[in-house]
Amino acid sequence: MSERRALLRRIRVWLVVFIVCLVLSGLTAFPLVHEVRWAEDLLTSPASPVPEHVPALMDWITRVRTGLDRADTDHPFVLYGTDWLAFAHLVIAVAFYGPYRDPVRNIWVVEFGMIACAGIVPLALICGPIRDIPFWWSVIDMSFGVFGVVPLLIVRRRIKELEALPADPEPAPGGTPASVA
Repeated sequence: MSERRALLRRIRVWLVVFIVCLVLSGLTAFPLVHEVRWAEDLLTSPASPVPEHVPALMDWITRVRTGLDRADTDHPFVLYGTDWLAFAHLVIAVAFYGPYRDPVRNIWVVEFGMIACAGIVPLALICGPIRDIPFWWSVIDMSFGVFGVVPLLIVRRRIKELEALPADPEPAPGGTPASVA
């Protein structure tokens, strides 16, 4: 396998990992009410050390579950926002098919993703306090941007390496690479 093909393969593997994470993140926003109920049930089970050792987390999960239950019962249209959040993740994931197909030409999508990851930090720092989100939860939210940018930085660096490599020789009609004159 040529160096160019190996590099392209590594780029595509990282992109697939990133796309899968975006899709999973998006899909988990649809059943949010049920997921938080399940999380609370799990955390309050007799085997869980959370209520005793991390009471702030338990209080937060209970508060979120109560709020989501009320919204689901009294104002279900509010949860439509999380449906759009899920949809946005899925749409952004589709955009990364461009770099998968042609990384050099579509490096801008990777750079756009890096900017979006960076934007998570100020969003969490500004909107978290406005929405009465505990700071430690905002740190968890910010970690999505910090960890999300890592594969994109790797992909961008690899795309720049790919761009600098000479193109593979075109195969001759007989299936072997054409000789260079």
